[in-house]
Amino acid sequence: MLHVDLPTRNELTTLNTARGEACVSIYVPTTPLTQDVKASATELANLYKDAVAQLEAADFDKRALAQMTEFVDDLREDEDFWRLQANSLAVFLTPDRIRTYRLANNLSAMVRVSDRFHLTPLMRALTFDHSAFVLSLSENSVRLVEVSPDVAPAEIRISSLPANAASAVGKSTLNDRAPVGRIQGSEGQNVRLRQYARSVNAALRPGLAGRDTPLILAAADRMASIYHSVNTYPNLLDNHIATSNDHTGDDELAAKAREILDRRYRNEVAALRETFAERAARGLATSDPSDAARAATAGGIDTLLVDIDADLPVLIDDAGGVTFAKGPSAGSYDVIDEIAGRALATGARILGVRKADLPDDAPLAAILRFAV
Repeated sequence: MLHVDLPTRNELTTLNTARGEACVSIYVPTTPLTQDVKASATELANLYKDAVAQLEAADFDKRALAQMTEFVDDLREDEDFWRLQANSLAVFLTPDRIRTYRLANNLSAMVRVSDRFHLTPLMRALTFDHSAFVLSLSENSVRLVEVSPDVAPAEIRISSLPANAASAVGKSTLNDRAPVGRIQGSEGQNVRLRQYARSVNAALRPGLAGRDTPLILAAADRMASIYHSVNTYPNLLDNHIATSNDHTGDDELAAKAREILDRRYRNEVAALRETFAERAARGLATSDPSDAARAATAGGIDTLLVDIDADLPVLIDDAGGVTFAKGPSAGSYDVIDEIAGRALATGARILGVRKADLPDDAPLAAILRFAV
């Protein structure tokens, strides 16, 4: 089981706006296998040593550095903390406090020291969090299963859900052949299944209202088509888990749901690449960091794709001008991360992706609201 605690958007905003003489960001590959996690604690210590070297080179206050070291040592020695991990760990450290987030994504080991936190790798976890609801629906049964990266899939009990199609329409069975008014045979059965689907949709509406979590249907093709025709939840995905088995286990449903989510994310990135190419031809997209920095500063970025592994240490002035540094140090920060932060502050959508997902072999792709 993966133990994940993603930051909320408010927490991300707080991290993004934090400033100080020393903000240390550490990303450590971890494992949910408790017997193997000691190596991750050792990796954290080694990465922190790099941070200490950078801070000492910048003549950082020794008392403040000692407090940061105490935070890291306490974390390394917390056996209960290391016992429950996922695939990566993000650590954000200042002389005043330490924050940690366990992530489902496989991130590369890195440490960054600056006057602000390095958040681009965290964008990957927020972009693709592998959370969904699965509605397992057949004529004989219905249940809602929550799928997330941090806990095992679990059924959500909703008292108003009908037990099955027959009970939803007040019948003992839908397979009778006797005509009742105009409802008879296969046509009549479809009418009753739509009534059933509407009652399921109505039962789900209060609990799903205001949510943006994807809903994935697990049903035979006929039932899936009928439910799609009456559904009112805007985040029901087009693709469904094709099954006629009423007894498919939650773990199997979760595995198939994650496959659908992976395809959805790949298709989403591919569509954004096409949008980027179309907008770039009209001067409304850029993969140049300098242009993107000016656009972000002016609030001109609508959607930003960033390479979570990119590292371009720079300084950016208040007008958005970029000066590239010779290498990472306590006096510089990553241009990609800074552009993402400025875009986030103006309401842009940010997606953390791999370099292969980006056009032009560039570290970012910005789709603009207006030409800059």
